Amino acid sequence: MNLESIAKYFAPKSPMLSDSPRATASDGLTGTDIMAALGLVNAKCGFGFDLYLAKIGVSTPDRAMELLYESAERLSIRFNIVSELSQDVRKRVLEVLCAFAYQDYTRSAASVRKCSCCDGTGFTEAQVFTNKCSYPWGKPPYWAKMSRAVRPSHWECWSEAREVVKVKCSTCNGKGVISNSCRCNGKGKVLDKETSERLGIPVMKVCDRCSGKGYSRMKFSTVLEGVRAVTDIKKTVAYEQLQLFFEELVSECHKQESYADVILSRVTK
Repeated sequence: MNLESIAKYFAPKSPMLSDSPRATASDGLTGTDIMAALGLVNAKCGFGFDLYLAKIGVSTPDRAMELLYESAERLSIRFNIVSELSQDVRKRVLEVLCAFAYQDYTRSAASVRKCSCCDGTGFTEAQVFTNKCSYPWGKPPYWAKMSRAVRPSHWECWSEAREVVKVKCSTCNGKGVISNSCRCNGKGKVLDKETSERLGIPVMKVCDRCSGKGYSRMKFSTVLEGVRAVTDIKKTVAYEQLQLFFEELVSECHKQESYADVILSRVTK
């Protein structure tokens, strides 16, 4: 049993009423066995277990973020760009990095993110020119339609006005969210055209854009903007040290999840 199969045990199920007796010689795990196994995994690897439960939306990420912050404090000793900051600034920087690291960890090909173009509203403002009709001398009388000498358009005054209107966002197509899946549609593999043409058969290769993950990761420039809102850090130093620290935080999340998966498979073997 692995972590991917525990989500169904946290979802409510309708009772199955049947008159057939229950099998007594079954080797399958009961609900009590699974809950006991999950409790043991939580005791041995609570960090990775809480991370995964928050990732699939079963629990809130509060406890996982606290444990991630403790790991960030332990790992930040090796990076001078973080350890040399004052205590208050260092705490705020670590909180920002932990928040972005958790967001990057929870990304998948099926997840979505808020559209940065429309800020999640689905609409953007655009300037358009519209022709407006006004009647400076009042609307034409009823007999103007029956007269041949004058026309109703003689009372009209047309003008061109510039207005700011809301139009559908072209980036997200009005949805307000953008999928995190890569151009490979979450498969992690794309067609190798050159090799396929040379061999005459379709040949797949690892997607160069996502490195086989199936989704696009968070850009470090976004993380740097959040850190710069707390303290001023040079761009060159940030990409040399702070980016490595951020990658270690994300790797720590995946490492703890893998460890929890191993513990669960051993317990339920």
